[in-house]
Amino acid sequence: MKSTPLSLIAGVVALAAVTGFAALTVPGDDGATEAKAAARLPVERSSLLCPAPSTSDLAETTYTSFTPAAKDGPKDGTAELKAAEALPADEDEDEPADGRTGDADDKKSDDADADDKAKTDADDKKKAADTKPVVSLKDLGKPVTAETSKSGAPALVGTATDRFAPGWTTQQTTTAAAGGARGLLGVSCTAPDTDFWFPGASTGASRQDYVHLTNPDDTAAVADIELYGAEGPLKSDVGEGITVPARSSVPLLISTLTGEAAENVTVHVTTRSGRVGAVVSAAEDEVGSDWLGASADPAGTQILPGIPADATSVRLVAFAPGEDDADVKVQLLGKNGTFSPAGNDTLHIKSQMTASVDLKNVTRGEPGSLRLTPTDGSRTPVVAALRVVRGTGAKQEVAFIPATGPVGERATVADNRAKGSVLSLTAPGKTAKVKVTASAGSEGGEAAVKTYTVKGGTTLEVTPEAPAGLKGGYALTVETESGGPVHAARTLTIPEGGIDMFTVQTLQDDGGTVEVPEAEQDLSVLDD
Repeated sequence: MKSTPLSLIAGVVALAAVTGFAALTVPGDDGATEAKAAARLPVERSSLLCPAPSTSDLAETTYTSFTPAAKDGPKDGTAELKAAEALPADEDEDEPADGRTGDADDKKSDDADADDKAKTDADDKKKAADTKPVVSLKDLGKPVTAETSKSGAPALVGTATDRFAPGWTTQQTTTAAAGGARGLLGVSCTAPDTDFWFPGASTGASRQDYVHLTNPDDTAAVADIELYGAEGPLKSDVGEGITVPARSSVPLLISTLTGEAAENVTVHVTTRSGRVGAVVSAAEDEVGSDWLGASADPAGTQILPGIPADATSVRLVAFAPGEDDADVKVQLLGKNGTFSPAGNDTLHIKSQMTASVDLKNVTRGEPGSLRLTPTDGSRTPVVAALRVVRGTGAKQEVAFIPATGPVGERATVADNRAKGSVLSLTAPGKTAKVKVTASAGSEGGEAAVKTYTVKGGTTLEVTPEAPAGLKGGYALTVETESGGPVHAARTLTIPEGGIDMFTVQTLQDDGGTVEVPEAEQDLSVLDD
């Protein structure tokens, strides 16, 4: 009799839940039976990395961590973010020597042991303080916040397990009231990966852009950074073989990686070993600062949702990473329909060259989203981002919107306030219906749920219905109920010093479930 132990089956399910992939082959089946169908199960582990927020003494940062409520699933689990530079090295300590030669030596040894014990106790206390979580979730469906005004606060590395893993998200929001990095800087903490594209960066004299690389693992990662301007690759002798130590974060001033100044630059981050979280901080003289998140992976069609209605300047930056040029149709999905900006209905993007176009105040008082589609049917893949400015003169403020995928089954953005949060929903294809849940507040309140219909080819901007009795901040979760794909972004606005500081975060499918193959036949008992 041949049999496949149930522990093997359980192992495959667990592997898929953690990694997103698993395959099961029956012994003696020569690979003929791998999978019959696929079931979706909640993930059991998620990782997030938050960049170092600011070096300014005037900056205040809020972390908001959240996992959506679930009807069933595991009862246990944790979700914690800790300082990257303070995580333990997990190195074994040397054992003390054994053997004595006399009373005097015994006393010296006892004294040394006592000193060593005192030092070890002190080190343990310091390590315990250093490794205390900055943010730790307690309940599903209720966000937890933490704040810091510490100059030079470290990057954070976090892991969620079991019940807290599916859909875990964390928002980092920094308010810098003055200085060269003045602005509202918001970023959704990212999962580690090996490949990132950042169109919209700059090495120009008016910009100070840093790429932040954070390594969550126990071994060093080695990264390469490539820069592309309007004429092609920018020469760099220091962008290769960048070591990111274990459980550490490295910020790199992009302008120091090349001697060429370029207003619009595409940054490509890859790792030759290990994995990192990557995000770009951009500060522009007299305009403000914000985080630039990675674009969606290269694709023929890209959606950039959530351009504010009162945007005074919108610049599209795009890049074609392949060997072929790309010609794309530029369309604005507005409140009532789709149209092409006058004089900018198409954009030619040369291979491995960064293209840009100033769309000015393209939304003209109505919210909108941008859609890029191939004009010739070739579907040459591109990446893209928007630089968006609100206000004029000394009251300007800047934010960035990278191309993003649809919300899919579910997507969440944390750190919404009683005032200042606006949700943008766009359906580039068919009309769609979505459910929007405003979670309980971090300090109190009851969740609120509302359903919206987004007409195909339009953008719907809504002010979310705040939780009843709201105290503190809350999270917004968007779920697709029917129809075509929906892309979403949240704009958070906080008035500061007479300036409407703002930041825009796109919402992407949270990957809370993964497909797990089901065996084609009953594996509990297999006869000879």
